[in-house]
Amino acid sequence: MEKNKLKKIIIEIFRKHKLSTNHSEICADAIINAELVGAPTHGLSRLKMYCERIRHKLINPKPKIKIKNISQSVAHINADDSIGFVAADIAIKKAIKNAKKSGIGLVAVKNSGHYGMSGYYAEQAVKKNMIALVFTNAPPAIAPHGAIKSLFGTNPICFGSPTGSNAPFILDTSVSMINRGKIRVASRTNSKIPEGVALDKFGKPTTNAIKALEGVQLPIAGFRGSGLAWMVDILSGVYTGGNHGGKVKDPFDDFSGPQNIGHLFIVMKANLFQSNFKKRIKENIKRIKKLPKLKGLKEILYPGENKLRRYKKNLKSEIKIPENIKEDIRILISSKNF
Repeated sequence: MEKNKLKKIIIEIFRKHKLSTNHSEICADAIINAELVGAPTHGLSRLKMYCERIRHKLINPKPKIKIKNISQSVAHINADDSIGFVAADIAIKKAIKNAKKSGIGLVAVKNSGHYGMSGYYAEQAVKKNMIALVFTNAPPAIAPHGAIKSLFGTNPICFGSPTGSNAPFILDTSVSMINRGKIRVASRTNSKIPEGVALDKFGKPTTNAIKALEGVQLPIAGFRGSGLAWMVDILSGVYTGGNHGGKVKDPFDDFSGPQNIGHLFIVMKANLFQSNFKKRIKENIKRIKKLPKLKGLKEILYPGENKLRRYKKNLKSEIKIPENIKEDIRILISSKNF
């Protein structure tokens, strides 16, 4: 489907669910961006879920978001159970504004929901010649090291930096071996998941997606990945006032209350310490790209390069929508003509 037409449809759906036009546009832009960068697990596949949580009054379509300015650099946002896209959009813009004034912007968010892709917000800072760190916690998926019960989320770690070239450096990665969204897709299509990424509820390795969702996902790098998941839980949950320690509710399966996810945005001027930052980062990347390469490898890529290439390629074509998601959209807009 053509992107502008799809955006209008998404806006219409959110407007039907009582979001303002501005908030609907923020949500639509983030969802379409996920599709364009090749991350459909964070795009249209979640649209139905957001709407269901609004209908169950677990996402507030008319939030009274409060910003508490703690200092020139620091702010704390109570998102009032808003959809995560809106809370995160306000937060990253506030962090950028504070960083412009003082060199660094630190913004914490509580009482929010799932906000899509962390890299989407880091990119906004990078475009303003800023370095960004973005953290958010998620529903239980990973067991603390030594346990067989999930408690930490897949808790992504995100870092963004200008590079002096077209493609920003964007490292946006969960601390699990595989994206939870991919396991959900596999469970719906009765497909197997790779070996070594999950355990069933009895602590045994499994390639069955349904058993994996009932059990635990494995973190990257063993106890180190578990430690990183814990770090993100502290930064985005304990520190911000959001839910933590396994209390974040699964947006697809748990309708017992709002998620109360926490986010943390740290934005810094790239030239705060070195006025020639762009020259230095270009030199850094050039040096690494010149290293001897593995046989068959044409180029060493930094995080973010492939993403931009996918974005540019997908921007030239229509967005492909699976039939099951088309059906979801038809129902959401109550139209047989979609």
